[in-house]
Amino acid sequence: MDVATLIGIVLGFGLVIWSMSSGAGVGSFIDVPSMAIVMGGTLAATLMAFPLGKVLGVMKVIKKTVLYPLPTPQAEIERMADFAYVARREGLLALEEKIKELEDPFLIKGVRLVVDGFPAQTVRDIMGIELFGMQGRHLSGKKIVDQMGTMAPSFGMIGTLMGLIAMLKNLDDPSQIGGGMAVALITTFYGAVMANMIFIPLAVKLEARQKEETLMREIMIEGIASIQAGDKPQMIKEKLKSYISPNERAELEDAKK
Repeated sequence: MDVATLIGIVLGFGLVIWSMSSGAGVGSFIDVPSMAIVMGGTLAATLMAFPLGKVLGVMKVIKKTVLYPLPTPQAEIERMADFAYVARREGLLALEEKIKELEDPFLIKGVRLVVDGFPAQTVRDIMGIELFGMQGRHLSGKKIVDQMGTMAPSFGMIGTLMGLIAMLKNLDDPSQIGGGMAVALITTFYGAVMANMIFIPLAVKLEARQKEETLMREIMIEGIASIQAGDKPQMIKEKLKSYISPNERAELEDAKK
């Protein structure tokens, strides 16, 4: 799992639970009907707004984003330089052995196209289409999670209004007002927690992951094209350094020492 995500989850929910237990107690914040209104309502509205396949698919995108960190751009540049060294020394067909060491389907496909002798422009076009598809999936996932972050507080407010209506109908019993108000506000609490501690951070994480993965794919595409063109490993490395920041370039140089 991504370390920052894990720290954020533990810290955020830990502070909320600690605050609840320090006050009225965690039990005072548990209300099943309120949970059903917020969670069920958010899910129902999401299913109304997006196709079922897209909603189910977003879980896979989130799982991949949270659980599987990407390799660093520096590591990818070094890998492209290593592939170039093998290709210049033994020929492009020698890269077929390297495919067995890879796990990334995108990179496997790119190297396979080169080994199979596809023209350089065709390789670029096919990998560019793959990149476009990946960006679309990430954008669709982010849009769904963004929408859930918008809907959760709204259903929290709906639950609160329902609770207030029920409470106002029992004003003849003052002893019920305090408890009724507490229950009415719990749904707003649930909606705010779900939006600000789950959906909105996940949407931001998806956007950041999309940018990181796009950078990695662009490095792969340029690296594979340069290998196919027969460029020297050092030339490829210098070219790919253009994709990363000066600090990352310095880290890449330090790693060589």
